[in-house]
Amino acid sequence: MASISPDAVPRIARLYRFQWEPAQGAFVLLFPEGMVKLNEAAGEILRRCNDRDTAAEIVADLEQAFDSDDLTADVQAFLAEATDSGWVEWRTAGAHP
Repeated sequence: MASISPDAVPRIARLYRFQWEPAQGAFVLLFPEGMVKLNEAAGEILRRCNDRDTAAEIVADLEQAFDSDDLTADVQAFLAEATDSGWVEWRTAGAHP
């Protein structure tokens, strides 16, 4: 995905299950062939991919939660990689899930 529209709505791809894994002490993505252990930043971004909030709303929430400014480029870069990896699916805001 070359660029992510701020109005696009991400969700965890249907093949994956996102959850906190106490044994790993981290968020993980489970899938039929295994598991991906996520670092803290990836976990915080993916836990907001709820099929309701737009990419812009996710960035705003992260900036507020971590008292930071201008996380747009970093969040978009991660979401682009997550999309290329098949972890995230997208829909247009206003379209029914």
